[in-house]
Amino acid sequence: MVSLTLLEPQQKTPLQQWCFENSSIIRIGRAADNHVVLTDSLVSRHHLELRQVGSASNGGTWQLISQGTNGTFLNGILVIQSPLPDNSLLQLAQGGPILQFQIQDVTVLETSVRSPQMPGTEENAVETFYSAKYLANSSYTCTHEGNSPNNLFCIHCGQPLSVQQKIRHYQVLRTLGQGGMGTTYLAWDAAGQIVGIPKLLVLKEMNADMAKIAKAQELFEREAHTLKSLNHQGIPKYYDFFVEGGKKYLAMELIHGQDLEKRVYTTGPVTPSQAIAWMTQTCDILEYLHSQEPPLIHRDIKPANLMVRSSLDRIVVLDFGAVKEIGTAPGTRIGAEGYCAPEQERGQPLTQSDLYAIGPTLIFLLTGENPFKYYRQRGRNFRFDVAKVPTISSQLRDVIDRVTEPLPRDRYQTARELATALAACKV
Repeated sequence: MVSLTLLEPQQKTPLQQWCFENSSIIRIGRAADNHVVLTDSLVSRHHLELRQVGSASNGGTWQLISQGTNGTFLNGILVIQSPLPDNSLLQLAQGGPILQFQIQDVTVLETSVRSPQMPGTEENAVETFYSAKYLANSSYTCTHEGNSPNNLFCIHCGQPLSVQQKIRHYQVLRTLGQGGMGTTYLAWDAAGQIVGIPKLLVLKEMNADMAKIAKAQELFEREAHTLKSLNHQGIPKYYDFFVEGGKKYLAMELIHGQDLEKRVYTTGPVTPSQAIAWMTQTCDILEYLHSQEPPLIHRDIKPANLMVRSSLDRIVVLDFGAVKEIGTAPGTRIGAEGYCAPEQERGQPLTQSDLYAIGPTLIFLLTGENPFKYYRQRGRNFRFDVAKVPTISSQLRDVIDRVTEPLPRDRYQTARELATALAACKV
């Protein structure tokens, strides 16, 4: 049996897997008539063909035949036709999706658990295969060799290679981050209790010290309550909220990608067309939030809270702990310096406060520098001055000026209106 596993490009964690028991030809590409369909724009309609040469019982081997316009890389080398060894890495175009090719021993895979394929959301359809022994006994320890140190799962039996701890039925595989509010884990729901299929997810744990602070509890619970009520591809899905051992936990969708802050710090400023595209997508998500009844204000729009989802190359808005319903009493001042609107500084946020943050976010994306560097006095007010930034056209500068007006009534009034203005700036 042959398996193809779609890997997350940076961590090389499995996103989706296809298994072929009796196939001698496997076609891969963007078109719907392929055996493996990848919706990445770098992938050709009929990009790649894998052929078995000779029968498996007689030691038959596999060959790769590339037909993709942007090329195919076998273990990092550009190839057109080549023998295909076991455990090879196939990349469909430079910067395109990565597949791991493996010849599996059918006797190891006594039982398989598969998630349905959901077009366009590859990272939500993690397909991993387990032996019946492992499914029946969660303490079963994998003894297979040949796994990379970076692997989360065994390439032979599909079970986690290292479980740090168990929290309810969640297996904690890795710590993603730690902060004052709590700890974020990469977790595995092996039994599929949350969505009916085994799934990788994010598990946020609130620190016991923070649980003693009423405001911290409010923000943590607000994030869970808000996510549970929302349904948009640009917002992480809510899975679970519970208390265990005196600590509160929020289980939510794992987004494979990189936030805009890390992206710019890693690769430098982006082009105006890319920045405009990302901010237009952010406006679409804000339009959805602001159209709720009552309207929801995010209150913490900034590059670190905007992630580019790898599989779709689209923005996802993170961190809903600061979300506030419009019309509620003035509260705590929340917001990042340089991105926070004046009225939000005073604890009186409006939907236009979220739009304000798009201005400094654009400045960061186009300059790679803290937008506060461009914040200086102009007349009676402090404003962003980007007149000398060569990558910011006069038209885009006008949009930034208007969306960051000191008074909310002078800004664009809706996210849709701002998105229209940004679209007019495309070069």
